[in-house]
Amino acid sequence: MSETEPLRVAVLAGGRSSEHEVSLSSGCAVREGLQRAGHEVLWVQIERDGAWQREGERLSLCPGEGLLGADVVFAALHGPFGEDGTVQGLLEMLGVPYVGAGVTASAVCLDKVLFKQLMSSTNTPQVDYLGVREQRWQSAKVQVIREIDSLGLPVFVKPAHLGSSVGIAKITARDELIPAIEVAFTLDPLVIVEALARGVEVECGVLGHSHAEQASGAALALASEPGEITFAGEFYDYAAKYTPGGMELKVPANISPAARERVKELALEAFEHAGCEGLARVDFFVDGEEVLVNELNTMPGFTPTSVYPKLMAASGISYPGLLDRLCRLALERQEQRQLSGTA
Repeated sequence: MSETEPLRVAVLAGGRSSEHEVSLSSGCAVREGLQRAGHEVLWVQIERDGAWQREGERLSLCPGEGLLGADVVFAALHGPFGEDGTVQGLLEMLGVPYVGAGVTASAVCLDKVLFKQLMSSTNTPQVDYLGVREQRWQSAKVQVIREIDSLGLPVFVKPAHLGSSVGIAKITARDELIPAIEVAFTLDPLVIVEALARGVEVECGVLGHSHAEQASGAALALASEPGEITFAGEFYDYAAKYTPGGMELKVPANISPAARERVKELALEAFEHAGCEGLARVDFFVDGEEVLVNELNTMPGFTPTSVYPKLMAASGISYPGLLDRLCRLALERQEQRQLSGTA
């Protein structure tokens, strides 16, 4: 298949997670962008009960038989049952190329605690944190609270496997802590408590290079110009992310040249350490010259207000061009696997 030949792209959107509506918005934007790039789009909606539907009819999937004859799949899914390796594993079983991280990287990066443990093993500077499993919380609550106390106040309590700032609470008084953790456990059996990080919130997009580009001396991926997130509320919550005007992205970020280069360096390192492919958005806190990694998102939002496409646009990559490149990278990965006998 030539690099300019139009593709049949199956776009998956919706899903079983609490980010269902965000995913639908991302998927619609991806569909329109792919069509502008000249590709045929096959819309597949995953309902809240997990059923896959195409034009109102339930799909029946069979291992090794692909998906609707699509050349590649763009799974614009966020959160559990979409961004956590489950759908990626299913697509592997179907034998169809797909955009973005594989099974392992998807699973690791959606688990905020596991991701931070991985970053710790590579000495990546990051926010202080504590992971708390529900079983330990029930059996050793006093000890857990002591450990959380060492982080100081304020802290942020988050469900470990949800994105889009779903279920996050900022705790400024000790008596708020237990109720916030109990609420977080209604969303996820693993909760992460993070110390407050000073400075500004900065995000950096990562986009993979093709094998040809790497053979010509390019790195594994390119890092976008970092952008600074500003918002009116106390922290970057769900409303700020998805309400028009709720946040502002400033590109370039108002940080020093040295901090800007450090953000880009750490974004590429985190991408590589986690085994990501195709794309990612890496989030940071920057305080003067100190740069801390916060988290990595393997399928960042593609909605009209989403940061990742804006960062790439500011780095000279148009939205249709970005989607086309991601699909071509997915095809290249599949071709390399077939050549090596692993697909």
